[in-house]
Parts: sequence; C-alpha cells; structure tokens
Amino acid sequence: MLHESPFSLAWSSHVYAKVVATNVYGDSLESAEGNGAIIVAVPDKPISLLEDYSQRSASTLGLTWQDGADPGGLPVLDYRITIIQTDTSFSQLVLGVPSKSFTAVGLTVGLIYEFSVVSRNSYGYSAPSE
Repeated sequence: MLHESPFSLAWSSHVYAKVVATNVYGDSLESAEGNGAIIVAVPDKPISLLEDYSQRSASTLGLTWQDGADPGGLPVLDYRITIIQTDTSFSQLVLGVPSKSFTAVGLTVGLIYEFSVVSRNSYGYSAPSE
C-alpha cells in the first residue's frame, strides 16, 4: 500500500508511474509517465457532535459537529444522520445533509433519542461519530 511503509505517501498524494512490459524476448521500452493517480480513503469520522441549544423546543433538537482530522484526500461532500429512539425499534436515516448542522423535528417529549453522523467523500462513508 502506497500510504504505508516503505512509501508512506500522504493521503491525496499524486502518484505517477511508468511501465515496462517483459516477455521471453526481453523488456519493452518504458512507457510515458501516467497522469497521476491520487491516493484516497474514506474520511475520518465526524467529531464534537453537540446539541445546538438555540434550536431546542418541545419537539426539535439541533446538532452541530466538526469534520475529523483527515478527509481521506478528497473533499467531504455531505453527511448522513442516524436517529434512533432508544426504547423502540424506531430509527430514521437522513441522507445528503450538506452542512455541519442538522435540526431534528417531530421528536416526542419524554423519549430518548440517539444521534450519529457519518461524513461522505466520493470514495465512501466514514465510521459513525461518537
């Protein structure tokens, strides 16, 4: 893997390669240099998931979070929010949240909800937030 020893390239590094083909007659000429692949991975999980108290009402709850340290070499495109009502089998998935904030609406007073956030770049989804 190019991001581990002995190469230790950083995520989003460009990799340029030349190729030589070998058969029973010998080696070919070296190819022209490739156009540069980019080393990418899924982003780090979002951090600092907190309630935004300014959004709180009897049936709403606001959330904010920050991106993890490494976006995986690509920009974070959007976020996916999972809402779980802890005393039932209810869960809801909200896809394509464009910003680092979200307001959950239609919540029921007295019930307990758990929230998690994952970030997405064009390579894939991060692990869920704490």
